[in-house]
Amino acid sequence: MQFGRTYEEFEVGAVYKHWPGKTVTEYDDHLFCLLTMNHHPLHMDSNYAERTTDFGKNVVVGNYIYSLLLGMSVPDVSGKAIANLEVESLKHVAPTFHGDTIYGETTVLDKTPSKSKSDRGIVYVETRGYKQDSTLVCVFRRKVMVPTETYIKERGGEQPGRPELNQPSQKNVEK
Repeated sequence: MQFGRTYEEFEVGAVYKHWPGKTVTEYDDHLFCLLTMNHHPLHMDSNYAERTTDFGKNVVVGNYIYSLLLGMSVPDVSGKAIANLEVESLKHVAPTFHGDTIYGETTVLDKTPSKSKSDRGIVYVETRGYKQDSTLVCVFRRKVMVPTETYIKERGGEQPGRPELNQPSQKNVEK
């Protein structure tokens, strides 16, 4: 399974469609709100939302949708990242509701070699999130520092921190 990319593997203009999508539940939304201390009634109080908002129901907190899309992009974009350097812009374009399914895709906008270290580069990407009906809900642009192939080789390969597993002897397997 692909888990991130080296600098050389990114191609300007490439689009990575993140799979699978995620159906947002009321529990997901409320847990995120509680963990981040966002107690706005638009997200937490269905009576308030039904009686006083244009939507007539709770809206999923936008930063959860952003976080979800960021996480969805890790296997395709930042799984090998050295650092997320900057989120240049973040736009919440349309509301998301409990029961909506979010899908994401990322476009590589640009890439530049690091000016200070030759074993890494900066990749500039835009991630877009859509609901199941293709409504655009969230767009953000970020810069990610990623390793070159040289960096990976010098630090032990694709999974440098993974321990070698002792294989059981045939004698132990038969018991």
